[in-house]
Order: sequence, then C-alpha cells, then structure tokens
Amino acid sequence: MRVLLLGAGGYLGRFVADRLLADPAVQLTALGRGDDADVRFDLSTGSPGALTRFLDAVHPGVVINCAGAIRGTASELTRHNTVATATLCESLRRSGCRARLVHIGCAAEYGPSQSGSSIAEDAVARPGGPYGVSKLAATELVLGSGLDAIVLRVFSPTGPGTPAGSPLGRLADSLRRAMQHGDSELKLGGLAVQRDFVDVRDVARAVHAATLSAAQGVVNIGTGHAVRLREAAAALARISGYAGTLHELEGPPPPRQSPEGVGGHHPLP
Repeated sequence: MRVLLLGAGGYLGRFVADRLLADPAVQLTALGRGDDADVRFDLSTGSPGALTRFLDAVHPGVVINCAGAIRGTASELTRHNTVATATLCESLRRSGCRARLVHIGCAAEYGPSQSGSSIAEDAVARPGGPYGVSKLAATELVLGSGLDAIVLRVFSPTGPGTPAGSPLGRLADSLRRAMQHGDSELKLGGLAVQRDFVDVRDVARAVHAATLSAAQGVVNIGTGHAVRLREAAAALARISGYAGTLHELEGPPPPRQSPEGVGGHHPLP
C-alpha cells in the first residue's frame, strides 16, 4: 500500500510515520515543508494544480493529513489548517489516484463542554477560539468533499516528547526546572481543568487502522476517561522523584485548546 503522509515532522506525524514504517506492506512518502520530508511542499501556499500533478505521479492509495498549526494568529491558523485542507481536497478531487483521505481533526472543534460530560461524534460543534474554528472548517471541507474520507478527532495526545506548550508538557517543564533549581515548593495554576489524555502511540495506531478501514465521517480518538490536571501533576511529581510540595494557585485556568470532558470511544470497523 502506497501512503502519502503530510505533516510527518510534527508531534503526531512522527509517531504516525514510525507506525507506518513498521508495517512491511506500507510504502511511505512524506510530503512537507521541512528538510526531512521526501518531497518539499507547503500546503498553505502551494497550488492545487501542483499537488495534483504530484498525486498523479506517486499515485498513493491513502493520503494522511497530519499537517497544520496549533498556535498563531487567526489568519495564520486559517491558512495552515483550513486553506491547506481545501488545497488537499481539491487536489484529490482533480487527481486520478482516487486515494482515501485520513484527516486528523481535534477535540477543540467541539468547544467547551460541561465538566464530566462525554462528547460523542454527533455533538454540536461550537469551537471557542480561532484554532477550533479553523480545524472545524477543515473538517467540514473534508466531509463535504465527496472523497472517500475519515476525520479522526483526537483529544489530548500525550507521550514521549510531549510539546512544552501542551498541558502535560507545561507541567513536566515546571517540574524539571524546579528539580534543577532545588525548589522545595512548586506553584501551579489551572489544575482544576480536565482532559481526556490519549497516548500518542495509540493515536498512531488509530491512524494506521483508519487507512485499512472502510469507515467514513467523524470518529473520536480518546480514552473515554477524564483526568484533572492536579492528578496528573501529582503523578508526574511522584514518577520524577520530586520531593517538594505542589501548591495550587487560585484563578482561572490557562486558555484551552481542547474541551473539558471526555471523548466517546468508537472503534474503527
């Protein structure tokens, strides 16, 4: 199976690439903006015509879209998440390869939810910020494209190399600095927030399964279990050997990029 992976250099993309490379039946080509890509192409500025010619030349059976941005201005998020997806969908429609599209969405598309609630795929999407809006627009483009496509809405991915900008990444970075400086007390805020943390390697497995599945539409990728950040902080402190005291600051949590609550877990057929 010939697979074209977009965004292989990102956090999720690296694990997806590793998973696919472990499958001897997969012939993988990585397309992206970085020097480590097999083919250099910027979805946010490249033309559908150029990408169509490449698709016709490579003729992949599956295209996986892990590309995008999680930070930036509203304009930048729209360009990298929405416009890029529009370019991809148009190129696939023009191409004769008839590839299946596996698009990576995000739980931020649903918007904020009630604490302790479970979010199913049929929940009304009400994103609360530019990132969620740009990802929801990309999902709608995929669903309305007429392509053989599936959108995997991933909740809060975590695991080896978790980015410092993510909730667990911030906690880990704070603990690391406290231990380096010998601080006996660590002050942390926003610990009442809940997240459905899913292992990034399980996300990669879900992406691999989606390439082999006939499922279409939206599928949530999560554990179905919410964890408060204060519980995660205590666990990280214990695992890292931090002997100091964790002190929870009062005040509102930091800006969210994914909703509270948990994702309904639906296996791929």
